[in-house]
Amino acid sequence: MTNDTQAPEQTDGFHLVIDALKLNGIDTIFAVPGIPITDLTRKAQAAGIRMISFRHEQHAGNAAAAAGFLTQKPGICLTVSAPGFLNGLTALANATTNCFPMILISGSSEREIVDLQQGDYEEMDQLAIAKPLCKAAYRVLHAEDIGVGIARAIRSALSGRPGGVYLDLPAKLFAQSMDAEAGKRSLIKVVDPAPRQLPAPDSVQRALDLLKGAKRPLIVLGKGAAYAQCDADIRALIEKTGIPYLPMSMAKGLLPDTHAQSASATRSHVLAEADVVMLVGARLNWLLSHGKGKTWGTPASKQFIQIDISPTEMDSNVPIAAPLIGDIGSCVSALLAGLGNSWAKPPADWTQGITERKEKNQAKMAATLALNPATMNFHSALNVIRNAVKARPDAIVVNEGANTLDFARSIVDMYEPRKRLDVGTWGIMGIGMGFAVAAAVVTGKPVIAIEGDSAFGFSGMEVETICRYNLPVCVIVFNNNGIYKGTDVNPLGGDLAPTVFVKNARYEMMMQAFGGVGVLANTPEELAKALDEAVKSGKPTLINAIIDETAGTESGRITSLNPQSAKKK
Repeated sequence: MTNDTQAPEQTDGFHLVIDALKLNGIDTIFAVPGIPITDLTRKAQAAGIRMISFRHEQHAGNAAAAAGFLTQKPGICLTVSAPGFLNGLTALANATTNCFPMILISGSSEREIVDLQQGDYEEMDQLAIAKPLCKAAYRVLHAEDIGVGIARAIRSALSGRPGGVYLDLPAKLFAQSMDAEAGKRSLIKVVDPAPRQLPAPDSVQRALDLLKGAKRPLIVLGKGAAYAQCDADIRALIEKTGIPYLPMSMAKGLLPDTHAQSASATRSHVLAEADVVMLVGARLNWLLSHGKGKTWGTPASKQFIQIDISPTEMDSNVPIAAPLIGDIGSCVSALLAGLGNSWAKPPADWTQGITERKEKNQAKMAATLALNPATMNFHSALNVIRNAVKARPDAIVVNEGANTLDFARSIVDMYEPRKRLDVGTWGIMGIGMGFAVAAAVVTGKPVIAIEGDSAFGFSGMEVETICRYNLPVCVIVFNNNGIYKGTDVNPLGGDLAPTVFVKNARYEMMMQAFGGVGVLANTPEELAKALDEAVKSGKPTLINAIIDETAGTESGRITSLNPQSAKKK
């Protein structure tokens, strides 16, 4: 026996978390450092993981969600305990609602104190709070279980219908040590976290038979179709069948919006008149009027085919005549295989009627876009962006607001898949800067963030984050002095009306304050020049686009959802 026997090499909770993430291909974390995860952010960066540090956890969480949508890997958001966790929880819930794979990892206070409610630092039972708002939630108490915890979180986020997962890491966990070799063996590389789920052959045939007998068929593409990344097969299915299609907002670009079969310019007509509608990664929620009501024409006049990985989605609002359960890629592939070589295109009176209506509506839109009012309105400003995206179809558009969202969705054509990110299923404001940062970080492509001035206010401080990481993001704030418009008046005098902001705000100076480029644009020519320079240079830029304060409508196109008093003044 000798005295120079070396003790076994040790590892700790910090390094096990990092090693487990790296083992599973995680190369980026979106975070706000603080107790108890400050050192974790430093060590992760030192280990080669890119740490993108935000000013507020909600925006870090939104970035993680967008990264998950774009990459099919769970985006990672790292936060401090209690208030920081709660800030990230909004993004986690939104990711779950939109089926974006994301993992919110939060430090937390010690269980023995929290469970007895003895008043620990930032005491909160975070696991219990998170559970109802996400797909799954786990807590790791022992260093040897870190590998299992992260593996379960990854598989839960990606398998079946993707969504948000919460992973709770109490402060004491990070300093726990164990034998390094045992620690390495405890880690798990997740194999096939989102396995293909093949549709039943009889369900494929049922769907094909229904499509074959349709006189006025329509395909609706949802953001699930964009997430699936089976772009070539979706395009082949649409072109081989000849069926008109309608993309939901984040599915725009799966086929170019200028495609001959796109029915976007005659949306109301095709939804009301179609007799068979196939939903591909789209849900019959409020965005599609729940599949009923005047939007859908004569009651019980249509039959639905629905492709979804979740059986419980079927019949959620109306009967689904041909449910097709499986992952979108496998379902679309099976439909393609079943078409054969003699598939009959839809009747000409249906497709030609759509083309005629579309051309008429597009001509009206072109005339509106050609106008050049003295003060820019939504149309004249968005026409500039429309032209810029046409010139750079690889640019990613992030869009939020009320009127700014509604007009941009119909005016700015998209040409490539997953190039449009917006407010999604909840119509939530505040996603702008988080989504923009994620898009720039994970793709390296130029990002054009089209922001209403109200929407920008939710995450505007993150322009410092954009500058700090020198990201190719151009933020365009549509400044019309308020929420919806800037013309409301307080009938009692004194304070401004609740929907009105400081007039003529100089938003561009925020970007200048952090070393970015800030431009005030009063005309389409000034906007075009600034946008072109921003995209070409890749420099962080904010363009303050002055919009007529009388432009816009209350709540945009969902005015009906905003209750009004029946009392007469």
